[in-house]
Amino acid sequence: MYGFGSMLKDYLEYNKISQTDFADRLGITQKHMNEIINGKTNLSIDLILGISLLTDIDANLIYYAENKKKTYEYLINKYKDEKSINNMLNSYYLKDMVKMNWIKLKDSSSFTQNYMDLLEYMNIKNIDMVDNYLSNRFLFKKSSNEVDNKKIFLWIKHCDTIAKNIEVSDYNSNRLNDLLLELKTERMKKFSKNKLTEILKKYGIILVIEDALKGSKIRGCVKVMNHTPVIYMTTYLKEKSSFYYTLYHEIMHIKKDYNKLKNKTIIDEDENEIDILALNEMINEKVYNQILNDFDNKDKIAKENNIPLCFLYSRLAKESKIKYTSKEYRNHIEKI
Repeated sequence: MYGFGSMLKDYLEYNKISQTDFADRLGITQKHMNEIINGKTNLSIDLILGISLLTDIDANLIYYAENKKKTYEYLINKYKDEKSINNMLNSYYLKDMVKMNWIKLKDSSSFTQNYMDLLEYMNIKNIDMVDNYLSNRFLFKKSSNEVDNKKIFLWIKHCDTIAKNIEVSDYNSNRLNDLLLELKTERMKKFSKNKLTEILKKYGIILVIEDALKGSKIRGCVKVMNHTPVIYMTTYLKEKSSFYYTLYHEIMHIKKDYNKLKNKTIIDEDENEIDILALNEMINEKVYNQILNDFDNKDKIAKENNIPLCFLYSRLAKESKIKYTSKEYRNHIEKI
């Protein structure tokens, strides 16, 4: 891996320029020139700019070739052989991400290029920084494991790419209650991903719903990106009640933890207070107690309070008021 040296050698030979003459033009010794040609030294910024000026070769191309050489040397030094390097790359599910069109590899036959493409995708300096970055910037569930956390991180980076291209109104926390009121009307209608996305955009919140990597247990997460709250949810949620529970869960985090979310991404965090707030948005506690006290009229009370019946029966099953195997529960499941 000679970096830009082999390209420069070809250029000089093609244009019939001697290495000695070119060294004089650059103001370096012949020995230094030989080291550049043979990839035995790293080019300084001054040399990159000088070579670009003398050859009309884009300085970015020179820098890229040199960076690729340094990356190759780093990988070989750290992992020793190509098999170990590819094992490391495979631990980041490159093949799966390619299939899902999350990432495009510039040269799939080159482990060096694959590594550089992966770093670009993750937007991180090198692979050694991943664990520290995750611990500093993400709040995972206590029960989560390293493998799932990595899958979640890769999924979040994919969602980030989508979110950056979505324009929304300015977020104003004073309008959050208006959003919750509008959702009470929307949730009574047939589920529409596009309609929900547009409603949240109106209130300055980005909603992205995307497939996660196979085997990932993520339901959703929330963060703040340049003052804009962002909610990511997976298509893993197949029922209306579970989808809205997760959505309300993330909205409650925005309401309670907006400033915290500027520095941390919260992922399915185990927090009883947020769980209670989300359940209360689905079914107000006062209304729920009324339902329990007048059980025969539960459907009527739910409809009068803009509570989808799937919300009600899911909560009744969750709290063992009815069985998940019961006919009344199964009859009120609403798929999305």
